[in-house]
Parts: sequence; C-alpha cells; structure tokens
Amino acid sequence: MSPAARDNLRTLASALKASGSAGKHDHPAAAFLLVTVSMVLLVGIVAVGRSAALSGMDPAQVLFFRNFFCVVWMLPLFAWRGLSLVKTSQFRLYVTRVMLSFISMTAFFQALALLPIGEVAAINFLSPLFGTLFAVLLLGEHVGTRRWTALAVGFLGAMIILRPAGSAFGFGHIAALVSTLAIGVIGPLVKQLTSTDDADRIVFITNLLLTPLSLIPALFVWTSPPLELWHLLVLMGLFAVLGHMMLVRGHAVSDVSLVMTFKFSRLPFAVLLGYLAFGELIDGWTWVGAIIIFAAALYVTHREAKMARKNKAIVPDEDVDPQSLTPLRLKD
Repeated sequence: MSPAARDNLRTLASALKASGSAGKHDHPAAAFLLVTVSMVLLVGIVAVGRSAALSGMDPAQVLFFRNFFCVVWMLPLFAWRGLSLVKTSQFRLYVTRVMLSFISMTAFFQALALLPIGEVAAINFLSPLFGTLFAVLLLGEHVGTRRWTALAVGFLGAMIILRPAGSAFGFGHIAALVSTLAIGVIGPLVKQLTSTDDADRIVFITNLLLTPLSLIPALFVWTSPPLELWHLLVLMGLFAVLGHMMLVRGHAVSDVSLVMTFKFSRLPFAVLLGYLAFGELIDGWTWVGAIIIFAAALYVTHREAKMARKNKAIVPDEDVDPQSLTPLRLKD
C-alpha cells in the first residue's frame, strides 16, 4: 500500500471516530460510507416491518417493538456511560423531534402494510422538498423562483409515482406522504441536535421517549406475536440502533446536500430487498418519478448549502447556525 493510500485511510478512520462526537466536522468520504451503511441497515427495518404486516401484526404494534428493542440493544451503552447518556440542554427540541418521529413512523409502517417496499422508499425522497415548503408556510422564509421551480418539478415527480387519478392510489400512498412530510422537518432537527449532543445520546434519548409513547396505541390492538416473528422484531431493533447511529454520524461529518445525495442509495437497496424477499417489483414510472424527485431535492439542498456558505462569508465573526445547511431553521 502506498504512503498516500495509508494517509487517506488514517484520515478516514479519524473522521469516522470524530463522527460520534458533537460539533462540526467535514469529511465527505466518511459521510458516504456512514450514510450508505445506514441505508442498508434501515432497509432491514423496512423488510421486518413488511414481514410483520404481511403476517397480520398491526403497524402500531410493530412500531412499539421497533422502539422497545432499540432501547434494549442500547442498555449496555447506558450501563457504560451512565446518566451522561441522557443529559442534554436541548430537551424541548427532543420532544419536538419525538412527536414528529412518532407521526412519521406510524404512517410509515401503515404504508408498508399496504405498498411495495420500493414504492414507499421512492415517495420518501420528497422530504427535503416538504422541508422547504414548511419553511415558506410556517416560518415565512423567502423562496426565489429557482427554488419554487425545483419544488414544482419535485411534486411533478411525486405525481408520476402516485398517479392520484388512477385506481391504485389509496390510503397507503396517503400514509407514505404523511410520513414524508414529518421527515421533512426531522432532518433539520437532527442536524441541530448534533451541534451539542453526540450521536449515541441522540439515538438513545429519542428511542427512550418514543417507547412509552408508541406503547399507548399498541395496547389497543395488542396480539401475541407469532413465535417465528420474535427474532425478526429483536433484529429490527438492532437495525434501527445501528442504522440511525450511522445516519446521525453522517450528518455530523457533512452538510445536508451530501447526505441527501448519499441517501438515494436507499432506493436500489429497497427495490432489491423487496424483490428478493417478497417478489415485489416497482414499475418504470416509479423509477422515473423517483429520479425527478431526487434531482429536485438535491438542487434545493445544494442551494441551501450555497446560501449558507455565502452568509458565512458575509458575517465571518458569527457562528453559523447548525440549521443553515437545511431548508428549515428551527430554534430550540
């Protein structure tokens, strides 16, 4: 191995180690590795959720087990770090994030019970566009002609996938859209949380709060899971812990525009798994719509990153808001 290659590997290893800590980092190669691994793991959650739904388990109960086993898998980390794992100065922001995550995941598992895996993954790419739309409607942010055009193009891609005038459009598509709406706000919140909290703390606190919240609706539909599902539910918790740890670390070492680019890898992984595990296929129009949505979303996030760098250059003496690379700028 050449000296240059060894230096690159050492730099990558250092960036991967730094990704778990709070603060600002910038290493695109580390972000690519972390986010791609995250997408593979999160597709595993999708597969288990789909299997549980096809076996007759209510999505509300699937959501509870997903959160519960997340906490179980993280208990050794809690035993090692103690109460420092739950100490944060951003509790209000966590509450907001947890409520949005609850809405998003509830709708997501409902969609998985009704739609092919690849189709749900394709609709999820609308989330950055919804983030920009929320910034306009709720925060009164100014959006120029180019960003409005990108929004219009992205929603055109969504219409290609959904084809709402067709007979196939139904509750599953509505649930996927609701989930995506919430994700559009969650991404910026995670970026803001990484400014002061490390990745492990963010994942643990989020799931610790989500577990009792998701238990409430699950109790109304509770049935004993089949024996053959238990190992999958336990495994789903592991996928969720590792997947979100990797994703939060990816946010910590790169800006949102790059993370958005790398997250597109989730679609081919989801389509492949859907085909191998369930014999599901998505049609060519879904691929076309997904690519259009991705291009529009990437443009929006790229514009946000460019504007953030421009603002930083104009006001060099002020710390840049960790939300400045995202469509939404939410304050605790």
